[in-house]
Amino acid sequence: MKPTLYFLRSSEQKILTDMLHYAMRLDDVNKSLSDIPKLAIYNEFYGYTSKDLGLYALVDNQLAGAVWIRRLNADHGSNGYIDENTPILNMAVLPDYRGRGLGSQMIEQLFIEAGALYEQISVSVVHDSAAIRFYERHGFVRHDNGSVEQSFVDGNKVITLVKKLQKATVVRPSDGYDPRRWMD
Repeated sequence: MKPTLYFLRSSEQKILTDMLHYAMRLDDVNKSLSDIPKLAIYNEFYGYTSKDLGLYALVDNQLAGAVWIRRLNADHGSNGYIDENTPILNMAVLPDYRGRGLGSQMIEQLFIEAGALYEQISVSVVHDSAAIRFYERHGFVRHDNGSVEQSFVDGNKVITLVKKLQKATVVRPSDGYDPRRWMD
């Protein structure tokens, strides 16, 4: 499986909305985004400011997954919030593409891109999820802020993980990349 990675642009809001459904495990709890309005902070008006950065993957011209970060502030009350300079990560891989390394490819490229802008990123994960091991394999460590957070989706306890980013030369996987067009 050879995915093609593309930057998420503000004009691709539908991709982000579709992927947020899977990133927040709504398929597992039989809910929709409209059932939990608070989740809109993770995708509403995505790409209209420099606080947003993300990419999506196509496999055989089919949407397979997306990963994105967004800088929020304390007033948003989001899970995974550390401070205003640490963007929060969301990631989704569609069920048919899981377990094939797609998530790793997307997140590693995001680390390169985000490292040019930020010192660290955070992610919020349900405390007993297998996703914790995935994030730990990619260099995330538990961040203890002393409080217990609950998932907006189902009330489960969530933990926050943080990843220190390295500043490096950005190397992009796609030929013909035009840096003037990475975000609308």
